[in-house]
Amino acid sequence: MTAAKPAGTNLEENAIPPTTINMTDTEPTLPTTQPVVKTPLPERRATDRLLAQLDQLADQSDHLIKKPFGQFESNGQKYVMPRYIFLGPKGGGDTIRIGIFAAIHGDEPEGALALTRFAAALEKNPEFAKGYCLFFYPLCNPTGFEDNTRHSRAGIDLNRLFWRDSREPEVRLLETEIWTHAFDGIISLHADDTSDGLYGYVAGAVLSEHLLEPALREAEQFLPRNHQRQIDGFAARNGIVSQCFDGVLRAPRDMQRPPFEITLETPQKASLHRQVEAFSAALQTILVEYRYLMAIAQNI
Repeated sequence: MTAAKPAGTNLEENAIPPTTINMTDTEPTLPTTQPVVKTPLPERRATDRLLAQLDQLADQSDHLIKKPFGQFESNGQKYVMPRYIFLGPKGGGDTIRIGIFAAIHGDEPEGALALTRFAAALEKNPEFAKGYCLFFYPLCNPTGFEDNTRHSRAGIDLNRLFWRDSREPEVRLLETEIWTHAFDGIISLHADDTSDGLYGYVAGAVLSEHLLEPALREAEQFLPRNHQRQIDGFAARNGIVSQCFDGVLRAPRDMQRPPFEITLETPQKASLHRQVEAFSAALQTILVEYRYLMAIAQNI
């Protein structure tokens, strides 16, 4: 996942030739200088194109609301963090709040596209989201997406800085969202260019693993699972990893009611269409399974 490098400048072709002087009685002849060719800036990807379908869905929907939050500046350019809220039909109990985060690494837009597919599926069948208020954060690293880099434009991996007193504006804005809304669940979407199959990380509430296993099972309709015993340097079992890197996007450790926390990873080298469908299937399954587990818990 390396950023596209700007086209280089041929120094030999574009060099200004040295001044030559005619050693005669005539006036010296000055050379005609060639214009200096500037190295072009890398072409930036357009965030509005990435979010266009989500915007269109929100404009036409009774359930999906476009509600951007927070503003920051990078190299003199202002950015607003995109956020969409899907309000499902009212359920029988308290509303369940789930935060779904994508593209914290700018060169992984698959998750953002999957949120569009997921929102469209919910529009067709809102009952999947009955009792839920879903917060979509499709572009957590806008400058990294524009530059097609894992890091932000500041050259920092934002997904190693959460709850570590970071001064990066994107991290601070997202931390505020997580703290303010006290989500019942946090789901992060990633694409791994070193994996040949689906896998996921679990943390937080004890039931996290009971949500991830059926989610991976449903996603296997579209992509194979990673069955390696070690993934990203951590012990894994059936594509489930229970340890993770420090500073990843998650809830703070001192919350009274910790949410379930799941990170879904697709193999980035696989077909984009299959990755998007796998994400959407996994997300729908998590909604169904979590509602079922909550119903069981209330009857215990």
